[in-house]
Amino acid sequence: MSDSCSHDCSSCGSSCSDRTAPQSFLAPCNPNSSIKKVIGIVSGKGGVGKSLVTGLLATGLQRSGKKTGILDADITGPSIPKAFGITEKATGNNDGIIPVTTKTGIDLMSINLLLENTSDPVIWRGPIIAGTVKQFWTDVIWKDIDTLLVDMPPGTGDVPLTVFQSLPVDGIIVVTSPQELVSMIVEKAVKMAKAMNIPIIGIVENMSYVSCPDCGKQIPIFGESHLNEIAAEYSLPVLGRIPIDPSIAKAVDEGAIEDYNSDWLVPAIDAVNGLGA
Repeated sequence: MSDSCSHDCSSCGSSCSDRTAPQSFLAPCNPNSSIKKVIGIVSGKGGVGKSLVTGLLATGLQRSGKKTGILDADITGPSIPKAFGITEKATGNNDGIIPVTTKTGIDLMSINLLLENTSDPVIWRGPIIAGTVKQFWTDVIWKDIDTLLVDMPPGTGDVPLTVFQSLPVDGIIVVTSPQELVSMIVEKAVKMAKAMNIPIIGIVENMSYVSCPDCGKQIPIFGESHLNEIAAEYSLPVLGRIPIDPSIAKAVDEGAIEDYNSDWLVPAIDAVNGLGA
C-alpha cells in the first residue's frame, strides 16, 4: 500500500492487500433499529403477485406473534401501502425516518409514504432508485422487528443487487406463476441468489388454479404448473400455492389485506419463523 493511500478503492487502480482482501458491502442499519431477520420476496418478472405474497406473509407472521415490518423496495411500482389501506405519510425526527404502522402492528416503509401524491410517478435512474432502497435500511428506524420482509421489484437488476449486497439477507422466497415462460425466468432469480450466496427458503406459486364454486374442482387456468419440476431441480421446498380468488383482489383493493384469512402460506410462515430457531 502506498504511503499516500486515501483508502478509497473506488478511485484507485492499484492492487494491494487491502484491495484484494474480501470486503463486505453490508450497510449498517439505523442505530435505533433492531431487526432479527431479513427476508427478500423476489420474482423473475412482474405481475406474478410478489407484493400479494409479501402482504399475506407479513399478516400471517404478525398473527403468529412475530413483530413484522415491510420494506417496499419496488420504488417505481409501490403497492404495499394500498394493500394495507395506509394513506398517512411517514414522519421523521433527528434520529431517522419513522415507518407507518398498520392496524395490526406491521411497520411499513414505501416511497408512496413520502410522495405528496401517491399517483406521482418516480422517474429516476437505477442508481438513485437503488440508493433510496438502501436509505430505507440505513435511515428508517425499524424497532423490535422479528422479521423484515423486503418486497423487491422484479428481475435481477440494480435493486435486487443492492439489497443482496447491502442488507444482511437471511433468505429469499421466490414467487412464480404456472406459465412455463415465468418458470424459466424464475430460474434466473434462483441462479442469481445462488451466485451471491443468498439462501433460498423456497418457492410460492400464485394464481395456481381456480376452484369451481359448484364442485370444488381445481381448474388450472394457466395450464399445467411446472412448480414441482423447478423445485426438484434446485432441491427447494414448495411453500404454498395461492389460487385465483376474487375475494383476494377485493381485500387488496379495499386496503383490507390484514382482514383476509387463509392457510395457503402456512408452510412459508413456519419456514420463516423456523430460521435461526
